[in-house]
Amino acid sequence: MKNTNARLVVIIIIVVSLVFGGLFLFRNCGKSAREIDRESAVKQLNKLVRDIRPTEGTPVKGQVNYVSGDTTFQELPDLTDDSIVVRETTALYAEIFASSEKTGSGADGYLREMAEAFNRSGAEIDGRQVSIRLRTVASGQQVDYVASGKYVPSAISPSSSLSVKMLNYKGVATEYAADSLVMNYAGIVVSKAVYSTLVEEYGEASVQSLAKATADDKVIMGYTNPFTSATGLNFLITLLDSYSPGNLTSKSAKEGFTAFQKNIPFVAMTTQQMRTAAEKGTFGAFVLEYQTFVNDRTLSKNYQFIPFGFAHENPLATISTAPENEKAILKLFANYCEKNGKTLAKNNGFNTAPDGYAPLSADYSGAELVAAQELYKENKDAKPIIAVFVADVSGSMEGSPLRALQSSLENSIQYINPENYIGLVSYNQNVCVELPIAEFDLTQQSYFIGTVKSLQAAGQTATFDAICVAMQLVLDKMEEIPDAKPMIFVLSDGATNRGNDLGDIRDVVSALNMPIYTIGYNADIDALKEISEINEAVCINAGTEDISYQLRQLFNANM
Repeated sequence: MKNTNARLVVIIIIVVSLVFGGLFLFRNCGKSAREIDRESAVKQLNKLVRDIRPTEGTPVKGQVNYVSGDTTFQELPDLTDDSIVVRETTALYAEIFASSEKTGSGADGYLREMAEAFNRSGAEIDGRQVSIRLRTVASGQQVDYVASGKYVPSAISPSSSLSVKMLNYKGVATEYAADSLVMNYAGIVVSKAVYSTLVEEYGEASVQSLAKATADDKVIMGYTNPFTSATGLNFLITLLDSYSPGNLTSKSAKEGFTAFQKNIPFVAMTTQQMRTAAEKGTFGAFVLEYQTFVNDRTLSKNYQFIPFGFAHENPLATISTAPENEKAILKLFANYCEKNGKTLAKNNGFNTAPDGYAPLSADYSGAELVAAQELYKENKDAKPIIAVFVADVSGSMEGSPLRALQSSLENSIQYINPENYIGLVSYNQNVCVELPIAEFDLTQQSYFIGTVKSLQAAGQTATFDAICVAMQLVLDKMEEIPDAKPMIFVLSDGATNRGNDLGDIRDVVSALNMPIYTIGYNADIDALKEISEINEAVCINAGTEDISYQLRQLFNANM
């Protein structure tokens, strides 16, 4: 009997403990862990900023000079030897710009391996040995270099002939040494859960159904910058065509794109950045080329590939003004690839069409493609953006880094849509709110330019203190405009030696889900990269000579 009573007491204690323990554990039922984290993060941020005690600057008006004409030539950096992946081995050679999926290593090294083999083959023209110089240059950037006249190689090999069409529209004549070196295909990589949603709720897995699901806020999707990425451009064209076949800039295309874009968290600068974000579970769907997909065992095992748009032919397009002997070398090289490269191409994942691929039937001109990019730029901000620029004015920025920061920001205002909201913070060992956030109209642009020009460098570096102040400014402004997209841009050489460190603010940054883009001026890039990776933003490592072009591409994609 005593044993029975003892057991009963124990059971009662356990039951009571479970009941009251459950009440304790679920006292915040109805709130997600993210919401609880966010509440804590806001409180922690408020305390951090109180301790930092930022000062307020006096904004200075400056002259806003709207640049007329194309400034690409001035903004593009000079090409260095770093972009050369295969060097010529003879005095007579032809130079090719080619996209990264053909000029890398391993499965991404098809064209690099073919160029190296060609250079060893002893190929001759008119009794003289010839060779190839190969550079890695992104598809969109190939167009910019050649169209602006900044640097004109013998030929280009972008991922898609869409780039060649745009180059022709910009006044550069080309002729094909090869219509296609290898075939590849663009597509959308979706999780199995997203694939099921598309089929069950929208009747099919396609660009059209994905666009509807994204607009309905049922799928989180990401894609790459259509100004630099062939896959991003192909996706944009396919999307606009789905709303208005044959007319990419019609009212219905614009309205459809705006509804879709409203629920896009950000547009990636590169495919690698998109893949990194996807691996963290940020996206249920993202764009990718098929060759990359089949070579990634994790992706091909756990995700579905939905092909779309135009095939990526990877043409070899000779610039018509190239010398005749260089044209002859390119023809010889194209024939060499055709004869000797089929096995390598297949082993690297090229020349195999994905299941369900149906090419887009429309044939758009270069003028229509450029017009589609303009529609994207003008309408990508379906939600207003609230952004703060955080400028490092510590002693290590004195001289050319600070001058580069000032000139690049002054130049970049032309790429920021005026409907967005912009502020400016500067910092050394102290943090100063130089320009409170306001709509980026002509008045705010004037204050922005004048204040940027007045910045002076001295002192130590409290980068993370400045980031805290910038986040607080953005959060305060979002109380007025809750539907806006937050962004922070940190411009620095990366060194931090005062105030809070990354460990002090990492959880706050993560919980607030505020992307922090970092732009390094000959920087300690690892420190900046770590900040950006928290919420899948971009880290740009730019020398002082190419920062204007880098910011232009970043703002074209995001602002």
